[in-house]
Amino acid sequence: MPTLAIVGAGSGLGLAIARTFGGHGFDVALIARTKTTLDTLVGRLAQEGITAASFPADVMDRPSLTDALETAKTHFGTVDVLEYSPAPHSPVPGLSIAVPSEVTVENLQPQIEYNLYGAVTAARVVLPAMREAGAGTLLFTTGGGSVNPIPMLGNVNAAAGALRNWVLNLHNELQGSGLYAAHVAISTWIGGNGPEGIPSADPEQIAPLYWDLYESRDLPELVFTG
Repeated sequence: MPTLAIVGAGSGLGLAIARTFGGHGFDVALIARTKTTLDTLVGRLAQEGITAASFPADVMDRPSLTDALETAKTHFGTVDVLEYSPAPHSPVPGLSIAVPSEVTVENLQPQIEYNLYGAVTAARVVLPAMREAGAGTLLFTTGGGSVNPIPMLGNVNAAAGALRNWVLNLHNELQGSGLYAAHVAISTWIGGNGPEGIPSADPEQIAPLYWDLYESRDLPELVFTG
């Protein structure tokens, strides 16, 4: 069975992506901070006939993220698709939001750790085996502010923009190798009612786009606007 590893798995988009790939025969490795949440998701997927397992880790703790992905590789034998999308709606200690004129090194650095460094760490764990196999997919998710920044998220958008730049360049590097990387920018509030003026979308509307990218393997980026 091929395996999908979701870094930042939760009950919204992560679960929807797990269902989408699981419905196409993938096993699923779920990685996030809270084991009880992950175990609940594993149980829900099992009820739908999808094999999944939980691997707790904090994306801001690079050794723990590395260990979780290595353990997932050992458990399932492979990671064929990596999806990185730590949830922006979940409060994380040390993270704060600032408009551009109030961005400091102190409030920007944690956002870079969360968005860029975590993604780079995850990719470096799975890339060697993918290169050896000559196949693999890496998908990275940010908010739409990585493409069209908005003042209220000055430091968040800067970090997400750095991740976007790195992913697009990774896509360029991997062309012709059998490996594929792409960036997904989501310009809607995922689930429920978001802030005024920001459209919302259900996770089930968005998740199939990841499968489309996996199958088509051509676009370096997809911007979802609802």
